[in-house]
Amino acid sequence: MRRSPGWIVVLALLGATAGMLAGRWFKPSGGGEGYSQVGAPRAAFVRPDPEGKPHDIAAWDGKLIVLNFWASWCAPCRAEMPALDRIAQRHAGHGVSVIGVAVDEAAATRDFLREHPVGYPILVDDPQTSGELSTSYGNERKVLPYTVLIGRDGRILAQHFGSFDETALDNWLRLHL
Repeated sequence: MRRSPGWIVVLALLGATAGMLAGRWFKPSGGGEGYSQVGAPRAAFVRPDPEGKPHDIAAWDGKLIVLNFWASWCAPCRAEMPALDRIAQRHAGHGVSVIGVAVDEAAATRDFLREHPVGYPILVDDPQTSGELSTSYGNERKVLPYTVLIGRDGRILAQHFGSFDETALDNWLRLHL
């Protein structure tokens, strides 16, 4: 059976279109710069803790901040929290602060922390009420967990999509101590 050259052109165009769409999804936007916020000043924000008390990120100015976005329903997020807790304890004397930002409802965050407490501060960025804080820190795809390292001068030093194991997190952090 002989195929018409027209069908080959149509299939080629469909393949090219699918490839272009996949490229946009898997490749960062912004002229090849990606989602990188490295070198940019940190975004200012105030978010409540799970009990509703507001906290300003400026309260941690002068510290090296590990800002970790997570959610109670996210299994990789939950799995890395003990490592974040140990890192927070280990490096507290070096002026390092770990801050968790729950991209979740306050009630779900409270319930989770009641069963799995951590020693570092947790803030709530409820997607229904607060907005998209992780996006202002370069997480345009809304990947969780997502971690940003903010320098003592308030500039973003590094970003990481996905979970860390403790060794990788410690090595990532040590580059900036």
